[in-house]
Amino acid sequence: MLVQVQDGTDSFAERSLIDWLSGWGTVDSPHGVAILNCDLRYDNEIHHFDAVVWTPTSCVVIDVAGLRSDQGGTLHVPLTGRSTLNGVRADLEAADDRSLLERSREHTFAMQNWLAARGLGQRMVHGVALIVPFQPVPVQIDQKVQDPSFDVIVGNDPERLRHYFGVLAERESHRWTANDVAAAFRGLGILAYLPAPQLLIDEGFLGPIDVTRWHGSPAQAEAEQYAEDLAEMERLAGARRFRAPWYSPWLLYPRETGDIDFGRAVMRALYALGIFVAVAWVLWFVITAFVTYGPG
Repeated sequence: MLVQVQDGTDSFAERSLIDWLSGWGTVDSPHGVAILNCDLRYDNEIHHFDAVVWTPTSCVVIDVAGLRSDQGGTLHVPLTGRSTLNGVRADLEAADDRSLLERSREHTFAMQNWLAARGLGQRMVHGVALIVPFQPVPVQIDQKVQDPSFDVIVGNDPERLRHYFGVLAERESHRWTANDVAAAFRGLGILAYLPAPQLLIDEGFLGPIDVTRWHGSPAQAEAEQYAEDLAEMERLAGARRFRAPWYSPWLLYPRETGDIDFGRAVMRALYALGIFVAVAWVLWFVITAFVTYGPG
């Protein structure tokens, strides 16, 4: 997982999320790119996202809240209003006083509509409210509104969030390409945090690569070098596929740049003519033998 942090944070829950995402570097871990603390201006409003994670199969907006209680229990999360823990108002470290689900739905719909306005609306955006307890206490979630696009996850380790992304990867196909991610970063005004295309390809995003989407970013030189390396590999592959045999006139008497050698040109022409005559004679011999000794 590629993790880009736009602004630092003093939030315990957000720092935990950064550590969890940064630790996803193994083969069986979720792959993608995450941007922490970014803003979206849409419909005359500014939406602040704690995190947006793109994987090859999904886009997930994460809202983070810390649970300060040192006691476990059942956390009731309504669509609107205060969340309660064991019937008492939950002491949450959050960006505002809105319900976690209400904030998640608002941010997710804003991102979905913003992407749709840029031709990327066919890709569903998921919302997650992530609650991180300050203390390792057992907490169960009672989510009052069930919606497959919105989830509330609680945990003081990355396993539940890892499982969430694993489920998304299993039920969805490849939807996001490297070019789509680049377009999203450019539109959000976070082009400075856009990873190089080869890094996105390594994370599982599909190509081909449109280098112009990286123009103006710090990774522009890497993107152009990647395109040049890819073109050279294709050229070499094509040369190997159609390579002439060793006895070819163009290999025995190759052209030389910067000099005109009429002798080499004459030898190349005569040799080519000789091969043509030899092939013609063989064909004539085979046709004559077939006509003379063939059936009928």
